[in-house]
Formats: sequence, C-alpha cells, structure tokens
Amino acid sequence: MSKIIITGGAGFIGSHLADKLIEQGEQIVIVDNLYSGRLSYINPKAKFYLADIRDEVIDKIFEIEKPDIVYHLAAQMSVPFSVENPIFDMDINIRGLLNILQASVKHEVKKFVFSSSGGAIYGESEEYPTTEKTQPEPFSPYAIAKYTSEHYLSFYQKQHGLDYVVTRFANVYGPRQVSAHESGVVTIFVQNVLSGKPVKIYSYPHQTGGMYRDYVYVADVVSALAKAKDYPGTDIFNVGTGVPSSTLELFDMIKEISGLTVEHSFGPPRQGDLTRNCLNIDKSKSILGWSPEYDLRKGLELTLEYFKKL
Repeated sequence: MSKIIITGGAGFIGSHLADKLIEQGEQIVIVDNLYSGRLSYINPKAKFYLADIRDEVIDKIFEIEKPDIVYHLAAQMSVPFSVENPIFDMDINIRGLLNILQASVKHEVKKFVFSSSGGAIYGESEEYPTTEKTQPEPFSPYAIAKYTSEHYLSFYQKQHGLDYVVTRFANVYGPRQVSAHESGVVTIFVQNVLSGKPVKIYSYPHQTGGMYRDYVYVADVVSALAKAKDYPGTDIFNVGTGVPSSTLELFDMIKEISGLTVEHSFGPPRQGDLTRNCLNIDKSKSILGWSPEYDLRKGLELTLEYFKKL
C-alpha cells in the first residue's frame, strides 16, 4: 500500500482517480480548495484537507502525511478564462505547482504524476494525430503554463532526483464534470440538450462542422493515471483516443442518444481555440501498456445517463 496525495482530488478527474486508487487498496489523501471541486465527490475512505495549493500549509500537510506518490491535478483549467485572466492562471498553474514540488522534494516523494494538456500545448501542429515528439507550440496562457510546468518538472528531476510522469490529456469528459468558465464542451452540450436550451458551436469560417477534437472518457484517463504511478523512471505520455470528431458530430451524437431535439447555431471561435487537435497514443499503448476502452458513443451514453439523474 502506498500513501498518495491527490491535489484537486475533489474535482472531476481527481475524484474519479481517488475512487480507482482506493479500490486498488491505496491510502489516499485529498488536497482541494473546493473552487471547482465538490465535497460530495470525495470518497469517504480518503482523508481530506481543505487547502489551496498555493498556501504555506501545504508543507505541513506533506510533513504530516509523508506521501510516497503525488498526483497533481489541481489547476485553472479553462483556455478562454486563461486568455482573459493570464495572471490568475499563472498563479494557480505555475506558482501552485512549484509549491507542491517544493514540498515533494523536501519530504522525499518518490513519484510525481503531473496532468498536462495534449489538447492545448501542441498548438496548430502539422503532425496529426500528434505524437509526444512534436515540439509544443502553446497558443494560450493555459497551454503556456502547462508546458512551462513540464520544464519545471525536468528541472526538479535533474536537480533533486524527483521522478515524474507527465500525462498529456486530450479533451476529457464524463460524469462529475462542471461546465464552469465554458470548459467541458460535452458537459455544456449534454446539459443544454437535456434542458432544451439551444447550443452554440464555435467555428472557424472554413470549418462548417466546427473544430475537431479528441474526446476521451474520464474512466480511460483514470486508468492511464493509475498505470503512471508504477512506471519506472520519467516520461511523457499522450492520453486520448486518436479519433477526431467535429463539434457538430459531437452535438448530433448527443442529440441522437438522448432522443431530444435542440436547436443549434454557429459562432466565431474564442481566443485560444485551435482549429483541430487529436493525439497519437501509440507510445502509451506500447510503453505504458494503456489503451482506451470507451469509444465516444459509449462514453456519451454513460455521461447522459449520469446527468439525467441529477
């Protein structure tokens, strides 16, 4: 059994990860300020600290708990919000990370697993689907912060010997996702369709069906994260499906599964929006031993089922 701290463990992905690791017999400690996380998502078998990752109390928490492994999922997660508030984005996504890294080194954490963004940091890559070898070209403050964080991890590994694994997520969706700050298009569409509200599809002029994204179900993301802690050494892995879908295709599938009719319209892209993004996951399959189990239809069926019950 390992002692594991999950920052952001009351949030969308973090709470699912906590559930998975507890099922595997791990001892879980959650650190979350509940800015977007919820108390109701916290597994009762986990120990919970209400704290911000930027706070001085983080060092005390690490001193008390002495974790073997840290999963860092706490973040400001919206690309459009980062464009409007780059200083706030930097404060959480970079300063917050550094505070966690300092505590991890001081208290001798053995493995650090960082959640990065394959859906943002590669920018308008010519390689499509995009591999981990592609030079990132971050197109927003959020993406810049994520890529900068990866460089900080490299520094802490070289300077302090902290082993880490970076997981670069595609567009994650599923139960417990919150549609705050216009992040989580699947959740926004699902909630609108179920409530009969019209949907807006952001689109560049040359893309009649909207932008293309790689949508990966949260249970698949969690299974990749669970494998990452046991990976020997340091590496970077894409976590997606390798299958692109347009925004209009996504909307049409949600409508079809729900059996409901909702109007849609098109609007201009928001600042920071990429025309297309899809991740090559061959490395994750061959080296990490992970591959997704849910296609888009199955994931959307489960997501709709969850939100219908709310």
